Amino acid sequence: MKPLTEQEIRAAFVNCTKGEAKRLAVPRDLADRPWEDLDYLGWRDPQAPDRAYLAVELDGRPKALALRSSTSGSWQARRSMCTMCLTTHSGGVSLMVAPKAGRAGQQGNSVGAYICSDLSCSLYVRGKRDAGVGARLPETITLEEKIGRTVANLAAFVAKVTG
Repeated sequence: MKPLTEQEIRAAFVNCTKGEAKRLAVPRDLADRPWEDLDYLGWRDPQAPDRAYLAVELDGRPKALALRSSTSGSWQARRSMCTMCLTTHSGGVSLMVAPKAGRAGQQGNSVGAYICSDLSCSLYVRGKRDAGVGARLPETITLEEKIGRTVANLAAFVAKVTG
């Protein structure tokens, strides 16, 4: 992924107002992120743990989504699979809900997906972060194909939000 600046990230939000995008918490360590290993930039708001954000470059343009995550509960102790990277976690996957873009979002419509709670799908796929024993199921496809699948899953989610 191409490194993004704070201004590029704020301008890329598709499912919140410009005022909301201006006020939301953007990571201060953008220069230190492992951009070459990221398919998308994901982060949580340190002041509001139920808020998460992701920014991705699709078709040469950045798009960013504001997300709400589910509150923790006893169901999170179960093993769940991320729908983006297909990594399984015990308690490490959250339902992330994004308001739809435009009029549909203003009417309260949203789209949800089960995503790694720490939004580190790219690092799990590449083996740079470990989710524990049995987290990555054995597959016969190459790393490039796994990355392509993750990007395709992410693009499909963004398309549901913007469509």
